[in-house]
Amino acid sequence: MPDQTVTTYAVAFFDGQNLFQHAKAAFGHFHPNYDPRSLASAVCESKGWRLTQVRFYTGIPTRERNRRWHDYWTRRLTAMHRAGINVTKRYLRYHEEEKELPDGTTETVYVPREKGIDLRLALDVVRMARTNQFDAAL
Repeated sequence: MPDQTVTTYAVAFFDGQNLFQHAKAAFGHFHPNYDPRSLASAVCESKGWRLTQVRFYTGIPTRERNRRWHDYWTRRLTAMHRAGINVTKRYLRYHEEEKELPDGTTETVYVPREKGIDLRLALDVVRMARTNQFDAAL
């Protein structure tokens, strides 16, 4: 009787900011020094799945808001794209918050927020599932 092994095809979906926050909490790093492809490959290999695609979603600051991080993420996302990772980015939006200082005074700070990244990721998961593009979503 021939081997009836069924291959499970997987697609990895990464929310870049969530990945960074969890890596920071687990390893204490304050720089996004992770490799989504290697992480997805290791997980799929441990499960016996075949990784068919890696997708990475993140918000980045505009160049006007923060040139250093904008340029860093532009280079990083370009390198990911060249490595075959499907990249989706959105520009961060900022809102004002009042922060109380130790002396009791307040200061206005601008807090970044990702807008649309979680929704884009979720829509892609649903769309790809409906079109049978994977057996397992990671």
